Amino acid sequence: MEMEGHMESQKRRGRSNEDLVSERTGALGCVGWTIVILSGMFVVLLFPLTIWFCFRIVQEYERAVIFRLGRITDRRPKGPGIFFILPCTDSFVKVDLRTVSFDIPPQEILTKDSVTISVDGVVYFRVSDPIASVANVSNADFSTRLLAQTTLRNVLGTKNLAEVLSDREGIAHSMQSNLDEATDHWGIKVERVEIKDVKLPHQLQRAMAAEAEAAREARAKVIAAEGEMNASRALKEASLVIAESPSALQLRYLQTLNTIAAEKNSTIIFPLPMDVLSHFMRK
Repeated sequence: MEMEGHMESQKRRGRSNEDLVSERTGALGCVGWTIVILSGMFVVLLFPLTIWFCFRIVQEYERAVIFRLGRITDRRPKGPGIFFILPCTDSFVKVDLRTVSFDIPPQEILTKDSVTISVDGVVYFRVSDPIASVANVSNADFSTRLLAQTTLRNVLGTKNLAEVLSDREGIAHSMQSNLDEATDHWGIKVERVEIKDVKLPHQLQRAMAAEAEAAREARAKVIAAEGEMNASRALKEASLVIAESPSALQLRYLQTLNTIAAEKNSTIIFPLPMDVLSHFMRK
């Protein structure tokens, strides 16, 4: 349903653009046609010379919007290749159809939770309707740049700091939808919007770093405590096993002496059974 609604809105905007163009492609009137006929006769009389002024060439990535006596002559732009104009009555504007990218300057934005951040981004757009981009707006490129800055402020002003840091893709998609809808009647198609960098105040960075460090220290203490608990359980189980066999303790003594001797230490330890010490303690 949302896709159908989006397609219907696109169709309505397309029809509105066509209606605006049709209003500008009205009849020239008697005086206008008289001037056009005289211009055509002038071209025919001076044919060898005027041929160089009647034909124009536009590149594969360009289109030409022709104005005849100030009116758009056709609903479709001319090009690519060669097209014909009348030198005295016609003028044309070249429109580049290639994708254009520009950087959004860093914007100081106050988020929903009252945190001041600096955010910049990049926008990719192209001209989808050359006639609308010439007839409906004086400078489509400059207008799109200004609108991108205000849209970035409006979208991020409704987000919390956590949402800005974690949901960049959703913010970029929301900006693209808003820009595409706002620039549609200018003949502009916004293809992609990306958030480049989010800069936080230095005090907030230090506070977040201290919070993260405290959280890591807390997790480290919990892990160390869990390790001590597991070690104590293992020692308890080992003591129960050794208590079942008195000779096992003597073997453990010998293993400890072997380990100490392998390290080439000058200190020698003689283990004494606890039974001997307890006999002297009774006396």
